[in-house]
Amino acid sequence: MTTDSAQAPWTVQGLLDLFDVPADGENRFTAETGPAGEDERQVVEGTQVLAQAIVAAAKRFPEKSLRSVYAVFARAVMVGAGPVELEIDVVSEGRSTATAIVAAKQNGKRCITVTALLDVPTADVIRHHLPRPDVAAPAAANVSPMPMVGRELRLVDVVDVNSPDEVGPPELYAWLHYDPIPTRDDLAKALVAYFTGHLGISTTMRAHEGIGTAQSHLTVSTAPMTVSVSFHEPVRWDGWILYTHESTQVGAGMSYVRGAVHTEEGELIASFAQDALIRPLRTTDTSIKEQSRL
Repeated sequence: MTTDSAQAPWTVQGLLDLFDVPADGENRFTAETGPAGEDERQVVEGTQVLAQAIVAAAKRFPEKSLRSVYAVFARAVMVGAGPVELEIDVVSEGRSTATAIVAAKQNGKRCITVTALLDVPTADVIRHHLPRPDVAAPAAANVSPMPMVGRELRLVDVVDVNSPDEVGPPELYAWLHYDPIPTRDDLAKALVAYFTGHLGISTTMRAHEGIGTAQSHLTVSTAPMTVSVSFHEPVRWDGWILYTHESTQVGAGMSYVRGAVHTEEGELIASFAQDALIRPLRTTDTSIKEQSRL
C-alpha cells in the first residue's frame, strides 16, 4: 500500500497486510501509514495503529494470547510523514501472563501508547456471556456507504449515521462483513479492534438534534482519545459480526461509549469502550487544513 490513495484504494486484504507489521530488531516493529482516506484525510485512524500494535505484541509473545489492550491517542499520526515505529517495553513476562506497553512513534515523537495484557488461556471454571441484542438481521438493516473493497456495513434503524437530523436513543447497532476474514488469531483481533473507534461519536451525537458527525472538523472538533478492547476467547467468526454501541455519558467536552462484538450466531467475542473529544472548533483550528485536523 502506498500513500497515493488514487493508486491504492482501501481493501480488506490491504488493511490486513498493513496490520502485519515486520520486526525491526529486538522489541521493535515498523508500521506503514497506508493511503489517505477517501476524503483525503491525512490523519491516520488511531485504531489502525492500535491494530498494528496488537499484531506486534502478539509476535513478541508468540506463546501467549492477547486478552486486552488500552490505547491513548495523544498525538495525530500523519499519512506520508514517515513510518510508525512501534517500541515494546516489556513490563513483565511470566509463564501464565505478560504485560507490555507499546509506544507508537513518528519522526521521533510518541503519538500513541498501548498497554497490552496477554496470557495462556485455560479450561473454564465457569462461563457466561452477554447475549446478542435482538435486533434486525443484516438482510433487514440499512446499507451504509463506508468504502473499502471487501467490507460491507449495515446499520439497524439508521439511514445516515452522520446526519444531524436523524435523532434517536444514544445506541447504534452495526453489522459488518469482511472478505477475507483472517484465520490468524492476531490479525482477527486486530480487525475486530480496528472498527471499535469508528461509530462511537456518531452514537453519542444521535441523541442530540442538530448535531452529527457530518459537522466534524468543520464546525465541531471530534476525535477518539482512548479505546480499550477485551478479547473473549476464542475470537473466531464466519459471516457477519454485530457491533453494539451505547453512549452512557457526554459532557464537559468528552463522551463515553461502551460496546460489544457478537457473531451472527450470538457468541460474544469482544467488549470495548471509547472516550472521545466533542468540542467547539477553536478559532486557532481554522488555520489548520481540514484534512489535517483531529
